Amino acid sequence: MARRLRIREVAVLAVSMFVGSASAWADPLKIGYSDWPGWVAWQVAIDKGWFKEAGVDVDFEWFDYVPSMDAFSAGKIDGVTVTNGDALVMGGSGTKNIMIMLTDYSNGNDMIVGVPGIKSLKDLKGKKVGIEVGFVEHLLLLNGLEKNGMTESDVTLVNTKTNETPQTLASGEVSAIGAWQPNSGQAMKQVPGSAPVYTSADEPGLIYDVIAVSPTSLATRKADWEKVIKVWDRVVKYINDPATVDDAAKIMAARVGLKPEEYKPLIGGTKLLDIAAAKKVFAKAKGFGSLYGSSEIANAFNLKYAVYKEKLDVDSFIDPSLTNAQP
Repeated sequence: MARRLRIREVAVLAVSMFVGSASAWADPLKIGYSDWPGWVAWQVAIDKGWFKEAGVDVDFEWFDYVPSMDAFSAGKIDGVTVTNGDALVMGGSGTKNIMIMLTDYSNGNDMIVGVPGIKSLKDLKGKKVGIEVGFVEHLLLLNGLEKNGMTESDVTLVNTKTNETPQTLASGEVSAIGAWQPNSGQAMKQVPGSAPVYTSADEPGLIYDVIAVSPTSLATRKADWEKVIKVWDRVVKYINDPATVDDAAKIMAARVGLKPEEYKPLIGGTKLLDIAAAKKVFAKAKGFGSLYGSSEIANAFNLKYAVYKEKLDVDSFIDPSLTNAQP
């Protein structure tokens, strides 16, 4: 009898040790990220080894934007960096995901760029606009048109992949394009005299950027995701510190093949959100000041333009608990 008890105690101890070290033995969290300043910012933590310091094993995998969502939908990665509207797009196509943290909101880096002679959105009436239909720049354009007393029927949309918008503007086939940095900046370089006629700075909160994760990963790796959020807070503070911003810009520029002096201005067009700022955006409210309110507006947009057919329960796609639990 005593021997059986001893064996049982050893077994219990072994199980306890396994559970306690499960995170250490688990596969790395796999996160897809792409070429947007608020997500390239993760490179600072990657290069400096901050995830290891935080005790979390993370693999960041580099993608073009849409392929990153495809990889997430295929179950190849645990989480993906997307806009809040596109998190809903994935959900509407059957890929359940949960937005657990905010990285930033676009503050000018998303833009409608017109060729020389186009001074405002009103000048686009009857003209062609190259844009990736159903995605975030489409929403930006519609928001701007509405503010100018116009509708989508006042322009002709030419469905264009965002990373192809610089070439499309240069081709002369369209009078404007919709793109985010660095694509929008490249478009302006290729067409001298072209300029933004409407940007995300005209509607702060229209475009929030998040990490969306699979429900399974959130349920099984909650402690690891909490560590990822803490690391992000460190990244934001490093980039926002005048003493270290140049080093951050150097790291971020290297990731996308630009010079630091070229990349540094792009940082200002992205309002990075630390934990304290993210908690405020996670507060439930109507309008663009809240992730909930902004996502409801995106939900209505997606329905109106048949991105998906049935209205989504926005609340089920947002979980502020991990961010709100941070000190």
